[in-house]
Amino acid sequence: MSFIGNLILATVRMAMPILFIALGELYSERAGMVNIGLEGLAAIGSLVGFLMCFITGSTWLGILCGALVAVLVNMIYAFATINLCADHTVYGMAMNIFAPALASFIYRVYFGKGSELSQITLMKGIGIPVLKDIPFIGALLFNQTPMVYIAILLVIVTVIFFSKTRAGLNYRAVGENPQAAATLGINVIRTKYIACVLCGALSGIGGAYLTTCYSNTYTEGNIAGRGFIALAAVIFGRWSGVGILIACLFFGFCDALQIRLQVMSIGVPYQFFQMIPYVATVLALTIIGGRKLGPKAAGKPYRKEQR
Repeated sequence: MSFIGNLILATVRMAMPILFIALGELYSERAGMVNIGLEGLAAIGSLVGFLMCFITGSTWLGILCGALVAVLVNMIYAFATINLCADHTVYGMAMNIFAPALASFIYRVYFGKGSELSQITLMKGIGIPVLKDIPFIGALLFNQTPMVYIAILLVIVTVIFFSKTRAGLNYRAVGENPQAAATLGINVIRTKYIACVLCGALSGIGGAYLTTCYSNTYTEGNIAGRGFIALAAVIFGRWSGVGILIACLFFGFCDALQIRLQVMSIGVPYQFFQMIPYVATVLALTIIGGRKLGPKAAGKPYRKEQR
């Protein structure tokens, strides 16, 4: 029971950064913006979140600054793909190269090249009255950091927005057929920029979560492919909020399981266990990835004069 309890707790904690990043990609793709630069956006958000928390002692300020910096970096991608109609994949990969390198540079300039790792105080958990007293489940699921509750609330808001509101339907129309949406009076350019802002902010929050709620220090490469896993979660979750939540919990479970298996020391090289989350990602995409397409205009440049 102790093993299962720790596994469930670790699953929830490890799914949260992927969930934030995947929701950011969902808002991006629903407006026709396929941003594969999530790894870079999360990396810069992770560093800035840690740095601001280290300077000010506030985890909330760290998360906010991580989101803002990721938005600023993502504006490079937004301007190139929206105004210049550049290729989404090329500039997404450029973000994956530029942002982690910038994060590494800032870290080394501020902290130097010493081997000593600076640490911060992580965000404290908040227990929900009554629910936290439920045997076994309560202590695991209802005594988490506020960011976990915010992530679940964000999933609910996302589902309602896209399926129950007129603004959400207009938003989706931009990703399906921007020319038709423009004829109905929808500002396509503005919607795409809003999508890039949301994608950058949520990706930055996902990165900042790792250094303010999960680990109390920053190390280069701490994102460890979570940006690409988030891309897979969007496809695996069928471009829906609930589906993405389930996909992220699945990938979080795989990540938590591989760590527990390493700790058990059962005589298998630890590198084998580290492969589990990535193998699960590939298998998930292989099995169900091609059964349903996403937004029809995703990744395609929008030109006002085009019909």
